[in-house]
Amino acid sequence: MKLTIERSALLKSLAHAQSVVERRNTIPILANIMLQVDKGRLSLAATDMDIGVIETLEVEASVSGATTAPAHTLYEIARKLPEGSQVQIDATGEHGQIKLRSGRSTFTLSTLPTEDFPVISGGDLPYRFRIAAKELRGLIDRTRFAISTEETRYYLNGVYLHPAETDGVPLLRAVATDGHRLARCEIPLPDGASGMPGVIVPRKAVTEIRKLLEDEGGEVEVALSESKIRFVVGDLVLISKLIDGTFPDYERVIPVGNDKTLDIDCKAFREAVDRVSTISSEKSRAVKLSFKDGTLVLSATSADNGIATEELEIRYDGPPMDIGFNSRYLLDIAAQIDGDTIELVLADSTAPTVLRDLADTSALYVLMPMRV
Repeated sequence: MKLTIERSALLKSLAHAQSVVERRNTIPILANIMLQVDKGRLSLAATDMDIGVIETLEVEASVSGATTAPAHTLYEIARKLPEGSQVQIDATGEHGQIKLRSGRSTFTLSTLPTEDFPVISGGDLPYRFRIAAKELRGLIDRTRFAISTEETRYYLNGVYLHPAETDGVPLLRAVATDGHRLARCEIPLPDGASGMPGVIVPRKAVTEIRKLLEDEGGEVEVALSESKIRFVVGDLVLISKLIDGTFPDYERVIPVGNDKTLDIDCKAFREAVDRVSTISSEKSRAVKLSFKDGTLVLSATSADNGIATEELEIRYDGPPMDIGFNSRYLLDIAAQIDGDTIELVLADSTAPTVLRDLADTSALYVLMPMRV
């Protein structure tokens, strides 16, 4: 295998591939990227056995073939090479080695046999649809912050993607929860997605696909079965196993009887929560919200740090009420509100609160209060 490639193109592809490779591996081959050249196209593949990435790009190739090389080392070399430089990759010399040359720099790396590299295959994926990259970005951004990190409740360690219906309108819905907060976002159901099963996309796959969507403006092809999902973004394919578990009946968590509504300027609210929470203890991060007659007072108290309060104007004509929340959870939700106004729909100081963007009904958030 022998090829020449521009450094920025190599770096971009290596960034995608090495991102799925775990830093610590008990299986040596999983620390490597597979490089394969055929008919002037370079294919880079990486996997951790649960998620795999394959990307192809045009190169100047004089000799076809395949090899594997250490993923993170290869990426660091490409990252540190001068911008605009050409990189020659040569695996035609001594067996078990690969050479990289760029300008006056030469690197010789050890390789592992290509036959040891696992095959990345999605298998039979009967459900297929296309979705705008912008819409998929929105589904991910508005839900992934609520994914649980508690490994014992593994079925909450991802985003639940499933078809749903509201007032007879078919929707594709994404939901995530960690038991303290819930995020739900929906878009019109794409053509071809109507018969798909509900699937739980793991946190790592959600993170990786979001990176790939950063600068993507077109469409993403999605194919899935009950055990695997595949995303095709341009010349890149990401395949992931799905979480084998049952997502809880989240609809039961979303309150429908809350009767007190509070509207507030989102930017002012977010900044005030951030300021006041400076005082709150690192462990609880508690912030108290006290509202009556068009005024909201945010406060935080800490035995070590003291007391902080801030007053804001709100639209609220209900009875006086106090309620406490984890400030970080409040900030995570407020960060997803694109409109000017955030709406809180409450029942009392112990019941779940619904938060919404008044300018966008596609997303809904539920937050459990805490004692303050």
